[in-house]
Amino acid sequence: MRHSFQNLAIAAALGGVVAVALAAAVLPGWADPAAAAVAIDNFTFNPQNITVKAGTTVTWTNKDDIPHALAATDRSFKSKTLDTENHYAFTFTAPGTYPYFCSLHPHMTGTIVVEAAN
Repeated sequence: MRHSFQNLAIAAALGGVVAVALAAAVLPGWADPAAAAVAIDNFTFNPQNITVKAGTTVTWTNKDDIPHALAATDRSFKSKTLDTENHYAFTFTAPGTYPYFCSLHPHMTGTIVVEAAN
């Protein structure tokens, strides 16, 4: 009986993931409103500038063959060094403009603009 409840909980959790994946695949323009992604590739942030709503979690993924590290110019967030395929996530809770850079390669810059959630 105990395993049945665990299996049911796992199935329910996976169902939610599958539903989000299906919605993203089937409904053009649909995206999880509380998540955004930035790729680090070829010494650039892609996209370099994004606008999100307050409460959104932005995840950076290092696609380069060399390490990178993120730092906000206002020190509101800072990652550890990210090796290839490593991730860093930060949830933006307050509206504002958040410029950031790679602390290992300061010529790499980006900006997150956070709007009120409404």
